[in-house]
Amino acid sequence: MQTSNKFLDDMSKLMTNAMGVAQGAKDEAETAFRSMIDRWLADRDFVTREEFDAVRAMAQKAREENEALKARIEALEAGR
Repeated sequence: MQTSNKFLDDMSKLMTNAMGVAQGAKDEAETAFRSMIDRWLADRDFVTREEFDAVRAMAQKAREENEALKARIEALEAGR
C-alpha cells in the first residue's frame, strides 16, 4: 500500500530546487574567483611555464655557444 503525502512531496521538490540553486551559485562563485585570480596574476606580469621554458632553452643554447666560442678563441690564441 502506497500513501502519498503532499507535504513531503512538496518539501522534496523544494529541497531539490534549493540544491539546484545552491549548485548554480557555487559554480558562479568559482567562475568569479577564477576570473579574479587570473586578473590578479596578469597584473603581476608573471610568465607562463611555456614562456619560462622557452627562455631557459634559449639561455642554455647561448651558454653552449659561448663555451664553443671560448674554446675556439683559446685554440686560436694557443696557435699564435
